[in-house]
Amino acid sequence: MDFITGKHLHRRTFLRGMGATVALPFLDAMVPAGRHWSRVRHVADPTRLIAIEMVHGAAGCNDWGATQNLWAPAAVGRDFDLSPSALSSLEPFRDYLTIISNTDVRMAEAYQPKEIGGDHFRSSAVFLTQSHPKQTEGSDVYVGTSLDQIYAQRFGQETPIPSMQLCIENINQSGGCAYGYTCVYTDSISWASPTEPLPVIRDPRVAFDQLFGAGGTPAEREARRRTNKSILDWIAGRVSELRRELGPNDIERLDRYLENVREIERRIEGIEARNTSGEPRELPEAPAGVPDSFEEHVKLMFDLQALAFASDVTRVFSLKMGRDSSARVFPESGSDRPFHPASHHGGREEGILEFFKINRYHVSMLPYLLERLQSIHEGDTHLLDKTMVIYGSPMADGNLHNHRRAPLLVAGGANGRLEGNLHLKAPDGTPMANAMLSLMHALGMDDTANFGDSTGALSLTMPSTSMSTGG
Repeated sequence: MDFITGKHLHRRTFLRGMGATVALPFLDAMVPAGRHWSRVRHVADPTRLIAIEMVHGAAGCNDWGATQNLWAPAAVGRDFDLSPSALSSLEPFRDYLTIISNTDVRMAEAYQPKEIGGDHFRSSAVFLTQSHPKQTEGSDVYVGTSLDQIYAQRFGQETPIPSMQLCIENINQSGGCAYGYTCVYTDSISWASPTEPLPVIRDPRVAFDQLFGAGGTPAEREARRRTNKSILDWIAGRVSELRRELGPNDIERLDRYLENVREIERRIEGIEARNTSGEPRELPEAPAGVPDSFEEHVKLMFDLQALAFASDVTRVFSLKMGRDSSARVFPESGSDRPFHPASHHGGREEGILEFFKINRYHVSMLPYLLERLQSIHEGDTHLLDKTMVIYGSPMADGNLHNHRRAPLLVAGGANGRLEGNLHLKAPDGTPMANAMLSLMHALGMDDTANFGDSTGALSLTMPSTSMSTGG
């Protein structure tokens, strides 16, 4: 632990015990004496980034679904109605919502006859790279460096973990890829370079240990778990020592943060106990730390991300919420159709509406994340003001494997770089890469001139003719 020798506690302070390293949240004691947080905020406070991909597109990107505003609202600008759309659950966060509709992901399309039919097996690699993957079944993969990794390479190097990559679905399904594509394109949305896909973490236990056990070896962490002690038990003495040096506001903030760490630890322990009890599982192939419930799994991953941001262990996450061709059923959505078959609705109105139920359910996970970020105060504001959350798909109409009018939204304030309460409809034929380039600028990478197949930046502010309407 870094001891406080004056009135200033270093931001990169850790509490260490056997197999446990717990970074601290932002405290008033971390502001240099005589300076207010607002004076140093923009210098030392890069925007946090979460990039979320959901496969199979959206019902509102089908020709008929677009007329019903099942994804993008009818009105462009600020006076839009979310109620008919899959985004209706985001209404409480309208002021933090930027909808970007009518952009194309042409890099996910087939370039040669032999690539036709392989949309599911290359699309995920395109989402954050906006580059066309080389068709190969070998190790000579090539696509592009992803947006999250470009950002991590520039703004994530000061944190203990530059970035983390998470997923919900199983990505190790043998025989799940075809049309001449290696499965790494299907499994990976984060690419450190055009030839270097980054591994993803599905098990919340593994993610928790990386975030709160980085100072110990795997053997030490396993020994700690066998004692049935919380990681907080191993740092209790350090916590008591620190509390004596803090003011009442900081003590309250520290206690709340540590209780949140302990709550997540309890939830993971409960999931592992349930999944090793011998009772039948819905996901028998999944690790013991993976909940059978999709919603429980997603929320646990969101909680881990929020805590990681609070402690500044990392500032960059990617989350792959689905896997192409997944047959998972989401009964909470109100539909009993498996995910991939539901996306192949045949253009029938009843089938499109059935797929819409699943889209709406998936988006309804986001308010939980936004609430968690909003509840964590740091300096003179909260983490939702300081975060950019990208959510979208490289596919548009899953029934036709079409990549035109693909779904995309952005949430959060991005340190004042996003206006919010805005629906932007791009001109026909606009690459999604144009929107991604603008988001890179909003993240502080203003010197980036192009990205993927971009043809220029897409303005993220309300145009003067914002009262026009469109699907």
